[in-house]
Amino acid sequence: MKQINPEHLDALLALINASPFFKLLDMKVCELRKGYSKITVALDRKHLNPFGGVHGGVYASVIDTAAYWAAYCEMEENAGYTSVDLSVNNLSMMKEGVMIAEGQTIRIGRSICLCQAAVTDAAGKLIAHGTSKLMVLQGKQSVSQAVQAMKAPALPPKYIEL
Repeated sequence: MKQINPEHLDALLALINASPFFKLLDMKVCELRKGYSKITVALDRKHLNPFGGVHGGVYASVIDTAAYWAAYCEMEENAGYTSVDLSVNNLSMMKEGVMIAEGQTIRIGRSICLCQAAVTDAAGKLIAHGTSKLMVLQGKQSVSQAVQAMKAPALPPKYIEL
C-alpha cells in the first residue's frame, strides 16, 4: 500500500510557497493531505479594492489555489492538471485580518476533477465559496515542471510503500 511521503509534502510546500504569485499575494499553503488543503493570506492594503474591501480577484485566486491543491494528494505521481472552470460566490466582505481558505475534493476522475473551497475570516465567518473543475494534463503543468521552472532541487518521491 502506498501513502503520501511527508518529506515530499514538506519540500513541496517550501517550493510552492516560494513561487512569485504566492509571494505577490502573501498567500501560503499551510496544509495538504488527501482531499484537503488549507491556505492563508495575511491581508494588507495591496489586497484591497478602491472601496476598502478585499478585491474579488483575491478571493478567486485563493479559491482556485485551495481547490487545486486539495486534489494534489489524490493525483498520480507527477500528474499535471489545470483549472478549466472556476465559479466564485462572494458572500461577505473582508477588510483586514487573516483570510483562510480550505479546499476539498468532491470527485477525482481520470480526466476531470471537481473541487471546492470555502474562504473564512479568522473567526470562521464564511466570506466566499467556489468550485473548480480541473482537467488532468498528462505531461503538462506537473510538479517536476514547477521544480524546473523554480530552479529548485528535485523533490523526494511523492509516494512511499508501506
